[in-house]
Amino acid sequence: MKIRDLKTFVVANPPPQWGGRYFLLLKLVTDNGIEGVGEAYAASFGPHAMVRLIEDVFAQHVEGADPFAIETLWRNVYGRGYSARPDLTLMGVLSGIEMACWDIVGKAVEKPVHALLGGRVHARLRSYTYLYPNPDEGGAHDAAAVYDNPDVAAARASEYVAQGFTALKFDPAGPYSTFDPRQPSLARAELSEKFCRRLREAVGNRADLLFGTHGQFTASGAIRLARRLEPYDPLWFEEPVPPEKPEEMALVARQTTIPIATGERLSTKYEFARVLECRAASILQMALGRVGGILEAKKIAGMAEAFYAQVAPHLYCGPIEGAANIQLAACIPNFLILESIGTWGGFHAEILKTPIRWEDGYVIVPDAPGLGVELDETVARAHPYTGSDLHLMPRPGPVTPPD
Repeated sequence: MKIRDLKTFVVANPPPQWGGRYFLLLKLVTDNGIEGVGEAYAASFGPHAMVRLIEDVFAQHVEGADPFAIETLWRNVYGRGYSARPDLTLMGVLSGIEMACWDIVGKAVEKPVHALLGGRVHARLRSYTYLYPNPDEGGAHDAAAVYDNPDVAAARASEYVAQGFTALKFDPAGPYSTFDPRQPSLARAELSEKFCRRLREAVGNRADLLFGTHGQFTASGAIRLARRLEPYDPLWFEEPVPPEKPEEMALVARQTTIPIATGERLSTKYEFARVLECRAASILQMALGRVGGILEAKKIAGMAEAFYAQVAPHLYCGPIEGAANIQLAACIPNFLILESIGTWGGFHAEILKTPIRWEDGYVIVPDAPGLGVELDETVARAHPYTGSDLHLMPRPGPVTPPD
């Protein structure tokens, strides 16, 4: 069996755009008709430029290859052009292709991917969601208030807990910028503390609080902020400083009782090894559409075991990366929690022939071959993304108080 064809899909995510502006999906097709789907999480270039890069890697390394030879394919792509170092853009391309190869392999042997990576150890996966506005509010008040108003956020948190969620993520610490890191303003520190206090009052011990940031702060600034949050016992403090220097993140980890989580912007075992060696974080949040794929994430999870670190796969993407996250989480003993986009409804369900199954706060691990999901190409083609924005758009200048 050989890979003979490639399909790509740049899919616009309709409002409310939970999970990003668009999804960058691909399919590999074998000479005997098996199709495997993958998703690339690459935010440094526009999606249509990424399609050209996917096509280039496919032409040079994937077309005619054996989809079972994943390790060889990975090394050849990782080292192409005399690179052999973590490159977010190349790793995004490789991640989507590698994911699709696993989907093909699972379908060829009629097994889910988790069965091929050591076997399922979790039949269901605890999940969390970001605090999104209630889509049924119908303009009763500004939906953005859930991001800025602690009382609105607390009410929304109670609604999610009533649905079955036992963990909720929020990030009131202010905008992120190309000029970060910085000190948090007193106004934002006070607002962050108030968010934690009101959410803890609203959910009690029924749900963990996951405090998200986007690498905005210096180590000293993050430590100042963490001390204000500690009384509310968050499960984690996410990416408190930029990811480029884990030694600085380790300073924060040593000065707070809140567990540090990181990994959304990291790729390959090499970058995660530095995090573990520095003791910069005890919760790893690899994004499978960026980290190097499923097997690379499995290797990282294995390294993390030796440091007693846990894995909480990150998701700000479409449901194909979500499906890959599920396969990884199902087969690793140090799984902590899985990021969901709400309850996997809306467009994340519409674009799949069979939606991801979520029940009472847990994702149910599928037994279907491969990744366990099938892309509805008709829906994907009906929602083309024609814009020029990147997946994420940080503020292009300095952030000043009170932001």
